[in-house]
Amino acid sequence: MNAYADVSFFPRAAKPLTSYRKYWAARFGTAPFLPMSREEMDRLGWDSCDVILVTGDAYVDHPSFGMAVIGRVLEAQGFRVGIIAQPDWTSAEPFKALGKPNLFWGVTAGNMDSMINRYTADRKIRSDDAYTPGDVGGKRPDRAAIVYSQRCREAYPDVPIVLGGIEGSLRRIAHYDYWSDKVRRSIVVDSKCDILLYGNAERALVEVAHRIAARVPVHEITDVRGTAFVRRTSPEGWLEIDSTEVDTPGPVDAHLNPYQTTAEQAASQGAGCSRDDAKTIAVDSRNTPANVEKNPQTSGQTLHFVPPSRASGRARIPRERTVIRLPSYEQVKADPVLYAHANRVLHLETNPGNARALVQAHGEGTTARDVWINPPPIPLTTAEMDWVFGLPYARSPHPAYADEHGRHDGRTKIPAWEMIRFSVNIMRGCFGGCTFCSITEHEGRIIQSRSEDSILAEIEDIRDKVQGYTGTISDLGGPTANMYRLGCKSPEIEAACRKPSCVYPGICPNLTTDHSALIRLYRRARALKGVKKILIGSGLRYDLAVQSPEYVKELVTHHVGGYLKIAPEHTEAGPLSKMMKPGIGTYDRFKAMFEKASAEAGKKQYLIPYFIAAHPGTRDEDMMNLALWLKKNGFRADQVQTFYPSPMATATAMYHTGRNTLRKIHREVEQPDEAVDVVRGERRRRLHKAFLRYHDPANWPLLREALKAMGRADLIGNGKHHLVPTWQPLDVPGKAGASGKRSPGGAAVPSAERAKASAAQRPPRGRLLTQHTGLPPREHGAARPPSPSAPRQAPRATARRGR
Repeated sequence: MNAYADVSFFPRAAKPLTSYRKYWAARFGTAPFLPMSREEMDRLGWDSCDVILVTGDAYVDHPSFGMAVIGRVLEAQGFRVGIIAQPDWTSAEPFKALGKPNLFWGVTAGNMDSMINRYTADRKIRSDDAYTPGDVGGKRPDRAAIVYSQRCREAYPDVPIVLGGIEGSLRRIAHYDYWSDKVRRSIVVDSKCDILLYGNAERALVEVAHRIAARVPVHEITDVRGTAFVRRTSPEGWLEIDSTEVDTPGPVDAHLNPYQTTAEQAASQGAGCSRDDAKTIAVDSRNTPANVEKNPQTSGQTLHFVPPSRASGRARIPRERTVIRLPSYEQVKADPVLYAHANRVLHLETNPGNARALVQAHGEGTTARDVWINPPPIPLTTAEMDWVFGLPYARSPHPAYADEHGRHDGRTKIPAWEMIRFSVNIMRGCFGGCTFCSITEHEGRIIQSRSEDSILAEIEDIRDKVQGYTGTISDLGGPTANMYRLGCKSPEIEAACRKPSCVYPGICPNLTTDHSALIRLYRRARALKGVKKILIGSGLRYDLAVQSPEYVKELVTHHVGGYLKIAPEHTEAGPLSKMMKPGIGTYDRFKAMFEKASAEAGKKQYLIPYFIAAHPGTRDEDMMNLALWLKKNGFRADQVQTFYPSPMATATAMYHTGRNTLRKIHREVEQPDEAVDVVRGERRRRLHKAFLRYHDPANWPLLREALKAMGRADLIGNGKHHLVPTWQPLDVPGKAGASGKRSPGGAAVPSAERAKASAAQRPPRGRLLTQHTGLPPREHGAARPPSPSAPRQAPRATARRGR
């Protein structure tokens, strides 16, 4: 038995997922795949479904796909679960394919936010969709969660709608919408769902499902953690904290006059000072008179200083019965300062150990209603994580997606499944707190880890059941590769902490950075029969890795397939402070350890650093310095990641408001760090991307113009120390004419000089690294070596997703 099997590193208990009495339909047993058609239901002996799940993704029965997890969890509770995947949303008819659900609809946009899935960071429609067979785009609508909810309501108006998934999580309050460039209402209001489950919602889902099955009206289910819903009035017995304004002065109490006599002081409080009518005057710590009572043991005037909490009665209201009223939707829509304030309060109330409920008004007059958001769910224990990942997943796309040969790796291949086909998720959550990332908002910062035995059992399952397995596990990871079993040294401190990050501005002294459990897992996994290689494909948190040299050595020696992804994101302090990322010096330390361990292992291996362009807080000079760093270190970015303002993220609040929500929000900017330089407009965003691709001739005209405007024309030239050359190739925009005349974007340079300058700019063969492979360009063709003047193509790799 694994030592961690029943351990929860979080102190607050919750009802175990496996402690519920199963629903009566458990007698039907387990389905090989959750049915997607009436024919499949007939084969299972079902006359109806208890729950029907609607998703914007193709149905892949794998624990990395949210709908598969939700479906199998409900099935294990005894419910009959059907799935409608990627339905035609233009009418309600496709939503009737499985009949009327007996209990409720479960609606999600899919594993990704539908808008991020459909649009690039430049708001251009994507032509592909990694969660669709054949990588075909356009199989889901914009704001899919809202559209699907509307169609479900049209199909069967009296069936409750339970909304979930990352799209719902990131829109649970009024939020800035990048695609329409305005603040939208909570998705609870827009979708008209009955209840929203945010985050990884197994715990809330099981509780809600059993209550609905017990015929509890869904509008009465208001006490489940991790849920949000609409209510008209606040319940009795709750203390409401008004947080609808910033910089609102509190009561100003007069100071006691030190020259006042006892009689004058008593007279000012409506009492006398004679021995016969001696009274006790209670004064709170703000020097305000309180109730006066007679003390028989006191013969004079006695001042009792009472703490404000006791005087106000707040101490009698537990934190669990306290709700914070955020600025209303109308307020945050009209006032960026209040939007920044609401976003900051939301992120301060995300720790399940101390978070309070939130409420936000939507509408005015007769249409007014509150969106009530309960505190986040209690994290799953290790035993519960093992149970969830140990359910009978087929680990394959539904047979309906097979090609004419009955396979899923041909023309109907689902790229997202192909990417995780031979990978294992070992944990959830992230305590990094990167402001541009949505993991913390969705999964939380408490790390929830599986046991080693559970992980090894899944590897054996892949080995024995998954077609195409060749002996390589592509990843043992999660949101972050090396946070497995890391957490606070004290559960009590963890439950009380309100810091947004455990590793910024430095690693918290209360954080455990011992990687020994992960090292042991790697070694046990490598020793399994039939396992030839285990790679680490998840992003690595290198500031944690440098705390464990043994881990770096283990990783580099056995689990790097030529290159390793890490994400310094930037080199300059300004943008890094808005990202909550460590300085580039930490990257340098890790790089030295990585190269040393690679040399000791006798391997040629490379790091792949990722960077973000146009992040809030990034000046043009910061991007220029990053480009100089890239050139100095011999990196060329094949693909560029531009900041994408996802709903509810801290960096998105900075983008929308121009305020630093990592600091207290004031009506007026009191300190320089409270204002944020926001990169808006297509031209400036293109410029920041161009600095990351300084080597692309198509970007040289824009860079030359910008460098001159910045007073850095000294970086324009044909030497090794210059960033961009003065000449422009003939086959790209801004080219110089054949006659040598000046053309837009560059000075005229004779052909011979251009060729000489081009040779000087070209790095030695095999020396230049690309950002997304980290490997030297391949030499193609074995028959004869390519001509020295022949252009070389560096291999390309897909950009990372979900960050």
